[in-house]
Amino acid sequence: MKLVILGLSLSSSWGNGHATTYRALLRAFAARGHEVLFLERDVPWYANNRDLAKPDFCELRLYASLEELKTRWAGEVERADAVIVGSYVPDGVEVGRWAQKTARGPVAFYDIDTPVTLAKLAAGDHEYLHPELIPGYQAYLSFTGGPTLERLERRYGSPAARALYCSVDAEAYRPLPAAKRWDLSYLGTYSPDRQPTLDRLLLEPARRAPELKFCVAGPQYPADIDWPANVERLEHVGPADHPAFYAASRYTLNVTRADMIEAGYSPSVRLFEAAACATPIISDIWDGLESLFEPGREIVLALGPDEVLRTLCGTEEPARVGMAEAARTRILAAHTSAHRAAELEAHLDEAIGAAERRLETV
Repeated sequence: MKLVILGLSLSSSWGNGHATTYRALLRAFAARGHEVLFLERDVPWYANNRDLAKPDFCELRLYASLEELKTRWAGEVERADAVIVGSYVPDGVEVGRWAQKTARGPVAFYDIDTPVTLAKLAAGDHEYLHPELIPGYQAYLSFTGGPTLERLERRYGSPAARALYCSVDAEAYRPLPAAKRWDLSYLGTYSPDRQPTLDRLLLEPARRAPELKFCVAGPQYPADIDWPANVERLEHVGPADHPAFYAASRYTLNVTRADMIEAGYSPSVRLFEAAACATPIISDIWDGLESLFEPGREIVLALGPDEVLRTLCGTEEPARVGMAEAARTRILAAHTSAHRAAELEAHLDEAIGAAERRLETV
């Protein structure tokens, strides 16, 4: 099929998790024989930090304004077999209205931030999605599964809310031989609601165990954070360097945003990437995590610094390696980009079929 995606970013992974998600998914989707055009708003912060200007698996085009999008790309959107509008797209409400009006095929919404989106809607914040648009999206592809899908259908009128979790490119993310630089690492952009958990599960263990080594990698952390001396800071680690980053970590930490904890069933891409690299994960706790990993065997769940330090200091090496391998096996069996691309194809086929049946009844 010919698919057009209007997404936040494919060209730059700086400060967002969308780019790596789109890259893994679309590479695998193209490998299934489909053609993809990705349309991205050209903004300075991504222009200054582009790490994939010319993807080899899809066509990437930038547009400078909403008006340019409408005038230059209307034909492509109209002729596409399916169109996807992503979350956090600049002028997303207007982009969505235009896509729904222009496209002949079904238009889907791909929400990589579902709990944040729903919290915004509840507060009357329509930054990139308006409730009146949801029934017009023939599929609502959600990073969050579980009860949220029923809520999207019953409360907001989505014709078909379907889980489409993030995934991992198993060719790009794999174990690498490397010396361990850190006992515990964290890879993620600064978020105010994640910071208390990061403090509790990484910075406090670092304060209590100065003999251990830690690392926090990611942009936008405030200058006034008091980093312990044994916590190394990296401003940005590009996707190509993620496997090496995980390989240098005895354990890595997963921290989840508050809205996603409340919704549950909202796994971060770092879970899949770290597991694919055979780096054992220590995670905060939320509903649905046990459907992805078996606690105690494939992942460590921690409420506070005591559990973290007990894991870092009390786990024998065979047990650490065994947990990492078990998690990797689980991810490769069900959560690679190839699995997710097949799911996307099925969801879009479902939407195309539904659209064709509606036309037959007119």
